[in-house]
Amino acid sequence: MKRRVVVTGLGLVTPLGTGVAKTWQGICAGISGVGPITKFDASNFGVNIAAEVRDFVAEDFMEPKVAKHLDLFVQYAVAAARMAVDDAGLVIGEAMAPRVGVVSGNGIGGLSTIEKYHTVVMERGPKRITPFFIPMVISNMSAGQISIVMGARGPNLSVTTACAAGTHAVGEAYRMIRDGLCDTAITGGSESTVCPLAVGGFHAMKALSTRNDDPAAASRPFDRDRDGFIIAEGGGFMVLEELEQARARGAKIYAEMGGYGLSGDGFHMAAPPEDGNGAVRCMQMAIQDAGMRPEEIDYINAHGTSTPLNDVVETRAIKTVFGAHAYKLAISSTKSMTGHMLGGAGGIEAVFSALALHHQIMPPTINLDNPEPECDLDYVPKVARSARINALLSNSFGFGGTNAVLLMKRFNEG
Repeated sequence: MKRRVVVTGLGLVTPLGTGVAKTWQGICAGISGVGPITKFDASNFGVNIAAEVRDFVAEDFMEPKVAKHLDLFVQYAVAAARMAVDDAGLVIGEAMAPRVGVVSGNGIGGLSTIEKYHTVVMERGPKRITPFFIPMVISNMSAGQISIVMGARGPNLSVTTACAAGTHAVGEAYRMIRDGLCDTAITGGSESTVCPLAVGGFHAMKALSTRNDDPAAASRPFDRDRDGFIIAEGGGFMVLEELEQARARGAKIYAEMGGYGLSGDGFHMAAPPEDGNGAVRCMQMAIQDAGMRPEEIDYINAHGTSTPLNDVVETRAIKTVFGAHAYKLAISSTKSMTGHMLGGAGGIEAVFSALALHHQIMPPTINLDNPEPECDLDYVPKVARSARINALLSNSFGFGGTNAVLLMKRFNEG
């Protein structure tokens, strides 16, 4: 028998602020976290805007000597995970530790640290490379470090599936608990790649917005004037628990996990197929996994990147999955405010989805001034909406044609 899995703790580090309360307040108010790049001189890059985390203090969440040897993507993950564990009121003792898993997602790993030490080795020689270099940059270190800091000794997994990584991580953690591999999981995603190589590389692909003169309006999913995504950084983590354990300890329950889908396009390294077939199958799988019908979905937190290809194809996929119901459900892209956190996006959007169910609020899609003609659904334009949400999807689609979808439900005791 499949076990029920619930969300009991949340943690966020985002361009709208460190902490769930600060970020959620900004999301509901429709505030953009996009601004000029401050991490390096981007004046000659063609793109000089990003969604940076501006208020993060690593030492608020870990010892300074620990933070010193962690790339920012790991610092963000540890901080968000600690906030989630604290929010859940979870105390991981010796008896519990082997049944607490950690599943994290990221897309690239410690790219900014690689940049830094490439310069060091070229200018000062190999003897100047820190012995912490490799542990700082490898992608699994966020899951590893969370396990070390929290004392979690259950399954430990890092998922690196481009922009779907955070969603895959939460989905895999859900399945682990549902199928009995562990009873609790700390899961989500993080990324920190606002650095010359990433900005230059994505710009070379013509993937980034060049609306440098109006940063707050640059991320505009489903709008006809969109011209690319905004690179972002941060992390979002949650605590998932088997329902009876959560009940026994009197945990606060934000939402219930209902289903999970994953698929591959088998089409192109960076572009989706025009009919969105992989996304269609992925959403259908999540809905079927939950034993639900498409008509029971009220809201979708869209992948919604603000790129010319994604937004139209995602809309087509939604229409295919939902038929006439596509025009009755609501959709929004929180990337209009946070930018695109790459492998961390699914983590923060899973947290947003749990908050949407808990507070019964649909976040807005800001900057939707002139909808793309083919994007004719209800994207909750500009203003958050109070509405009954019983079930929702959270979509993530990544380079390589990798897709992940979560289905979450409003928790009830039945």
